[in-house]
Amino acid sequence: MADVLTWTIERRVMLAERAELLRKELAEIDVEVARLEAAEVVYGQWAEATDGGRSPSGIVEPEPVVFTPGAAGMRLVPDRVDGMGLEVLTSDYRRIMEIVTDAGGPVTAKDVARALGRGLTPGKVEPVRGRLRKLADRSWLSRTGTGRYLPR
Repeated sequence: MADVLTWTIERRVMLAERAELLRKELAEIDVEVARLEAAEVVYGQWAEATDGGRSPSGIVEPEPVVFTPGAAGMRLVPDRVDGMGLEVLTSDYRRIMEIVTDAGGPVTAKDVARALGRGLTPGKVEPVRGRLRKLADRSWLSRTGTGRYLPR
């Protein structure tokens, strides 16, 4: 009698493990089916709009996009070349350039933050430091070894 009970328990455990594996496989299949259904819908819409890719008559031409500095990955601070003026910079960067130029010597990020009327806490100085570094990286300013900035 004990052998029958042991066999029953072992069989139940084995079938439970197999059922769990089958549930996982079914879940993976359901995900793949959902992906294929979505792909069918997208392809059907594309084929309907383009007559199966033969003629783009149903596609509306997009309107031209107007880019402003900082939009769609455009640089706020372009690389400086000879003859380029401050007018290509945004007003924030222009103001920083004026402060550094008018200082008459090397300035720190804290000096510039103070001149901009910002607080001197790290949360207010670090964004200014980032802008100074960006201006230096793009050849608008020179950075000294001590982290001070000079006009070029």
